[in-house]
Amino acid sequence: MRTKSSFVFHSTFSIQHSTLNIPLFLRLRRGGRFYTIRRPENLMRKKRIALVFGMEDTFPWALIDAINSRGGDQVEAMPAEISYLKDDGVFPYDLILDRISHEIPFYRTYLKCAAASGVQIVNNPIWWSADDKFFDNLVAKSVNVAVPKTVLLPHKDYPPSTEAKSFRNMRWVNWDEVFAYLGFPIFMKPAYGGGWKDVYKCDNPQEFFAAYDQTRDLAMMAQEAIEFDRYYRCYVLGRSRVHIMHYDPKQPHHLRYVKNPPPMEPEFEARIRRDAIALCDALGYDMNTVEFAVRDGVPIAIDFMNCAPDADLASVGEENFKWVVSNMAEALIEIVTSGRKLELTGTWPQTLNTSKDVETAI
Repeated sequence: MRTKSSFVFHSTFSIQHSTLNIPLFLRLRRGGRFYTIRRPENLMRKKRIALVFGMEDTFPWALIDAINSRGGDQVEAMPAEISYLKDDGVFPYDLILDRISHEIPFYRTYLKCAAASGVQIVNNPIWWSADDKFFDNLVAKSVNVAVPKTVLLPHKDYPPSTEAKSFRNMRWVNWDEVFAYLGFPIFMKPAYGGGWKDVYKCDNPQEFFAAYDQTRDLAMMAQEAIEFDRYYRCYVLGRSRVHIMHYDPKQPHHLRYVKNPPPMEPEFEARIRRDAIALCDALGYDMNTVEFAVRDGVPIAIDFMNCAPDADLASVGEENFKWVVSNMAEALIEIVTSGRKLELTGTWPQTLNTSKDVETAI
């Protein structure tokens, strides 16, 4: 029960913080008089951006420095500190950049719970856990981005805790149909993979089956090989910033980023930028790389599910490194100060038109 001498909160705020939209002062009423008091300092604290990362040593520290140099009194960055996780939904960060949870399941669960508790996560660990490269090809088609013809293949070996009876819905693969659809050469790669692991180029059926025999219980894709005359790798940050890098995947890793490449035609460059943003907007990723192989003047998206892309100084080179550090810092500051709510995925549920009638091959 309130006495006559109690303070009563009044709805009018007197001054707003110019950048964070946080009221610096609020008005209280006591009896018939109004009093203006300063909001407690803990409610005007800096937004906290934390990085979860592993063995990489150049990008995380440079990004932390870049955020802190730009953050002023709004934002600060630091490595995340993680121990055991209680189920109380309390987290000390406003945004976390995830560079390693695809390799450490404990971190992935930690980040899912943080997202469910209101922490902004780049990239969204819930959608990232559900995503795969084959599904992303359907998403690409829905936003008018060219992709290679692709087939999803059954596991070569039984996954753990399964046996022949587990696959009673499976039917024998008609390999002649697969080969006729794709043509040779064919690339085989994991639907959930990354880092060029378990990737095979097959020039004939014999090489194809020899490679398939090595894929264990992985879910593999078979994809037409694009004979390209140019190849580009693009950083896409915040679904708006695009950095196009001339790339040669046939070279040793440290030589793949081409120095002093010839200029692109403006119309072609605009197409690359448009396609890269369309993919990341549809997938909902705020840090990604998109790779295009160019055949007959058409950019074909080859690889675009790279949610923790390589950003090491030694591999990407100084110019590309400076760009990704600077622009990632700006993108994260924008995201953490925007108040953006949790998005379970990108725009693909709208672009794929999931409400249309089902087409059958029966």
